[in-house]
Amino acid sequence: MADLELALSAADAAVERLGPTLVEFLRRLVQCPSVSGSEQAAQRLIAAEYRAMGLATDDLVSTRALLEGHPAFADDGIPFEDRINVVGRWPGLGGGRSLILNGHMDVVPTGDPATWRHEPWGAEVADGRIYGRGACDMKAGLAAAAYAIRALQSIGVQLRGDVLLESVIGEESGGIGTLTTIAQGYRADACVIMEPTELDLCPVQSGALTFRITVRGRAAHACMKPSGVSAIEQFAPILVMLDRLNRERHARHRHALYADPTNIAPISVGTVRAGTWHSTIPDCLVAEGRFGIFPREDAAAGRAELAEALAAESAKHPWLAEHPPVLEWFEGQFESGETPTSSPIVRLVGDSHAGVAGERPGIRGITFGADLRLFTRHAGIPTVMYGPGSASVAHTTDEFVPIAEVVTCAKTLARTIVQWCA
Repeated sequence: MADLELALSAADAAVERLGPTLVEFLRRLVQCPSVSGSEQAAQRLIAAEYRAMGLATDDLVSTRALLEGHPAFADDGIPFEDRINVVGRWPGLGGGRSLILNGHMDVVPTGDPATWRHEPWGAEVADGRIYGRGACDMKAGLAAAAYAIRALQSIGVQLRGDVLLESVIGEESGGIGTLTTIAQGYRADACVIMEPTELDLCPVQSGALTFRITVRGRAAHACMKPSGVSAIEQFAPILVMLDRLNRERHARHRHALYADPTNIAPISVGTVRAGTWHSTIPDCLVAEGRFGIFPREDAAAGRAELAEALAAESAKHPWLAEHPPVLEWFEGQFESGETPTSSPIVRLVGDSHAGVAGERPGIRGITFGADLRLFTRHAGIPTVMYGPGSASVAHTTDEFVPIAEVVTCAKTLARTIVQWCA
């Protein structure tokens, strides 16, 4: 036990020494734009880092031929061209447990740069934070994992089990990157995904399915309104139904790891497009949104429930009854996923965090879709999410990550590796 404590303390000190270099590496990642579909340059950057660390590094290309027959495949609509995933392996001596540290390189668009106080790709350091698109979600986690291994290498640690660093693409739009690693046979005894959890343990995730509802009306000149049927007006009761369905579903489903029982797997409408001219009755409306899937709920059952609710609502309205709205499912189709809180990897990451921070982390479920469900459902790998930054600033202007959390994450991962893989 004394030798273990000395090794863990040495790992902490090694991460601390590498802290400034870790920050600069993270800044370089943030400064390299990697919006979904254009992740290649950033992936080459991190592949070079893995190779400089002496890791056996594979470049895995996501292809339709490899993935489209897999039950978890969701076509994100982005062309399959140069969509590269990177896996770096730090091989052990043999006889130990293996570990995957997984994170996604793709980020969402910045929106209007004029709304940012800090340049979106500038990776500015201010007030103990690094600002920029992807700083929080989730290049900080990728950098922390790489430097956890760098720290252990610097003090001569040798492991029995392998560690795999996975930098994947396509997580934001369905998870084809992680699915590629699974389809290619990459496995380990456990996995940590460094999603931004504010350093809480998150062993359960809700699912999220992307839907499209198309409502047809009848066009007419606005001055002849009675002769037309507004698709916008016909959609109005459907929007009310979606809100009602959201409340009804939350009343039926509960989970102990979610503090807010009204926001576990929400339904929301994100875009509505209708009309071609301000003085024309619109004959078509297309609404797209997110349908939440509760932990332990089957995604197919969720799809069926929305289809039934839409049909029941349409039957109440003469026009919709005769012209039923069309429901489609597209792009991200995130199932839910869960690892028991009693799982050894969940306990060990919690113990490791406590050894660094002096107190145990919180443990909770997350409401957003993530790649955890691919590992738990389709690879049989117990997985927990743990990483720096808050989801509350992900996808927003002036996204940031606290540097102190990045360093704490790296120390926690280093401790986890030593104890899990040794």
